[in-house]
Amino acid sequence: MKRTSRATARAAVTAACAACLSLGAIGTATAAGTAVGAGTATGAATSTGPSASDRAAARSAATAPATLETLSRFFARDGAVSKAAAAPRVEGATVTVHTLAPEFVAGEAGAPVAKVEFLASQAVSSDGQQASLWTARQGGRWQVVNIATGDDEFRYARLGDRKLPGGTVFHEPQIDAWYVNKDTKILPLDEDAIRAVGSRGTTLAAYQARVRAAYAGKLPGSAYAEKGGAGGYAVHEENDRSGAVTFASASVGAGALAALALCGLTAVRLRRRA
Repeated sequence: MKRTSRATARAAVTAACAACLSLGAIGTATAAGTAVGAGTATGAATSTGPSASDRAAARSAATAPATLETLSRFFARDGAVSKAAAAPRVEGATVTVHTLAPEFVAGEAGAPVAKVEFLASQAVSSDGQQASLWTARQGGRWQVVNIATGDDEFRYARLGDRKLPGGTVFHEPQIDAWYVNKDTKILPLDEDAIRAVGSRGTTLAAYQARVRAAYAGKLPGSAYAEKGGAGGYAVHEENDRSGAVTFASASVGAGALAALALCGLTAVRLRRRA
């Protein structure tokens, strides 16, 4: 469950930042979602996303010995458990993760509300810590490109399926909000989304108007982006000798996160804790 204090936010532990969250990282896969044109919901859906073979390849990358070795170090990083005792395992189904699409924000005709960002597999340590392994196609093969604390991807996928069966669960990283979309309906899945659209949700057209007003001025090619408004955070990298994952930790403000995400260069995921 999300905590309320942003002052105590811990950034996700990330890898291959630019490649990891490039909106084209999943190759030819695109998100299922509802399209809009000129601010009017059309009710049209896009493709179904990664294939079964893609999912199998992503799962294989997530369970590879080198990945498990890196997970042992990841779970031991704060001293809660030793590397030797971490005994990480990957469990549950691999899920497709969608993120608010810049084209939707810009109001492009036929743009889906969200696009496939990566596939996620859930990792658990012997002491109960949880993490999300983000996988994307890189250099013709599926690789783990990021490790993030927590279980957001899986928890909200389950909740979204209960609230709108068959809908598309997606993340608005600029405010760390999760929603589910089906046809012309947008429903909130967490407190941040409720603050944005209300507890009863909103229409697709109204949501598009909101995100366009909030973010259109920060899209690639905007004056904001050209003057470097998307930069300004520090990243400390830790090399992974196994070559499986290189991870970094960083803290980033909501404003910088908004600009980075819409430029396809998001480097972190905030995971709030008490």
